Order: sequence, then C-alpha cells, then structure tokens
Amino acid sequence: MSSEAVSSEALHTRPQHPGAARLATPADGEGIVRLRSAFVLAEPLTEEWIARTGAELAARLAPGGDARASVVDAPDGTLASCALALLHPVLPEPASPGGRAARVHTVVTHPSWRRRGLARAALTALLDRLRAEGVAPVEADPPGAVGALFRASGFCGSLAPMRMTWPEPAVRGRVDEKTGHVWLPPEQYAETVMKATGFACVLFTDVHDRPVQLHGVYSATHPWQLAGGTMDPGERPWETAVRECREETGIELCGPPRLLATVYGLPGAEWPYSTMGLVFDGGRLNEARLRDIVLDPREHDEVRVLPLPEWRPLMPPRDFARLSAVMEARRTGVPAYFDTWDWGTE
Repeated sequence: MSSEAVSSEALHTRPQHPGAARLATPADGEGIVRLRSAFVLAEPLTEEWIARTGAELAARLAPGGDARASVVDAPDGTLASCALALLHPVLPEPASPGGRAARVHTVVTHPSWRRRGLARAALTALLDRLRAEGVAPVEADPPGAVGALFRASGFCGSLAPMRMTWPEPAVRGRVDEKTGHVWLPPEQYAETVMKATGFACVLFTDVHDRPVQLHGVYSATHPWQLAGGTMDPGERPWETAVRECREETGIELCGPPRLLATVYGLPGAEWPYSTMGLVFDGGRLNEARLRDIVLDPREHDEVRVLPLPEWRPLMPPRDFARLSAVMEARRTGVPAYFDTWDWGTE
C-alpha cells in the first residue's frame, strides 16, 4: 500500500467477500498502522507518522523481528481486519520456558467488514502462530466491547487487567455555546451506544395448552427452541416471526400479532452483543396441523409436545424460566418482561 492517504471512497465502499486470515508480512506494516490509526487511536496519525510507524512495523515484522500479526485482505487491496502482537523477553520459568512473552497490541476490523467474524479469525491465526513458536504467556488489554472475543479465545483473569487503557476519543462534535453540551455527529455518536442483536419467535401449543418446541441440531446450549430466529436488516419483529416460522415449520402466520413477552440478555462468552427479542402467540395447533409441520433439517430434527413441567429436565434453567414466563403470559393475557436470558451464564 502506498503512503498516500486512503480515499474516503476506499474506506467506505467495500466489495462483499474478504479473504481468509493469513500471517502478515513486512508489506502489511503500513496497512496495519492505517487500520489502527483510523479506528483505534483517539487521534488519527498524520501521513508523516503513518509512513514512519509503518516502516518501523514492517521492519519488526521481518524475520528476526519482535512483531507478529495476522491480517484479512479486503478485495480492493486494503486490509479488512488485523491482529498484532509485540514480543518481549522474560525470565525463563515453567510458564514461559522459551523466555519470550507477547502482548496483543491491536485487534481491529474496518467498520465495513464488522460482524462477520473477521476479528476472531485474525486473532485465532495470530494466537496459533505464537503457540507454534512457543511464545508464552500471551497477554492483552482489550477494550470492554471485545472482552467476550478475548475470553472465547482463551484469555482469562479478572476484569481489571482487561480494562480499556486507551484515552477517551477526541470530541469532534458541535458545542452548544450556552450550555457547553457537545452534540456529536450521528455516525460518531452511534459508535458510543450499546450494540445488540434482535430476534423474534412464536409460541405454539397443542389444544391442551402443552408447549410445542423444536430440537435444534446446531446448539448444545439451547437444545429445545421456539420457532423463530434473528432479525434480518430492515425487518420488523413480526415480519421476522412470520418468515422464521414459515422457514422452520412451514406454518404461515396470519396475525394480527399478539405479544406474549419481551426478552433481554446480556452479552457473554457465547455472543459479544446484548440480545433483545419479542415472543408472539402462534395459537393452538390441532393434531392435523402438528403432523403437517415440515422441519428444515439444517436447523431442527424433532418436534415435541409436552406438558410444561416435563420440559424442565430437558432444558437449561434459564431457557425453562423463559418458557414458563411466556406460558404464564399466555394464561393471564399480561405480556411478560424477561430480562435474564443472558449469554454464557450456565
């Protein structure tokens, strides 16, 4: 990559298919510095500093250097994501027999490529390289937003060592001269708010009010599930419920939507974002409609109908608690608020 500034179009217009994670070479030094400058540092580097720091990193990525990195290429020749570690000597001991340790210095993904697993792929490739070289221990000070990614990759410890130590982002908003309040541009403010994924699902029962659930083939954590799934961009919750129900059971919901519960979960090791969802009432299915359910074998392999108490031993406690709350809402007509469906707590 040249030392000229990446154009606004190159930064914000991306094709759809990045490459696989690979080990970085000295030629990637400036690209890694540009990603870090644009999306990690509170104050982006000038072109002079990008060139200077990029040359320094290139030398340290060469054989015999003290930098290790992995990158994911974007189709336009820039980098979509990277993970960088710097090595340092330590006294040999059982935890570090080779006398070398490493600190993960940067893990960053261009905003155009986020939520595709690229940061995880880059970090995994970097850790594999360090493990192959016998570098240990490997430490990190990740910001809170990616703490779950580091935990899922094998990092452990108290929250304090993982606390973000980078300075607060520089304010580039408009200052109200009367109140002193800072009004950030929408795109900058959006980076400061909580990130969450949405889902919508449907409760069916048989004519005896016994819950109908589907057995998932892809999730040992949530083996029995209501029909439903994650919202697609641009969908409203009821539209998601209708689409997912049709895809997973062949049943076409007619509405109008009747809300049974609002569900919220905090992020954890299994998923790095908060989760918010709505559960709708799908009504009662007679034996004929139950027999007509058509499962997608890529997602579910069994339909089961049981009285509520008999579901308890088959489900994690938090899943059964959610099902119980939804059934109570069906019985009373009062929508439930269930805010403890957290990730990675069981």
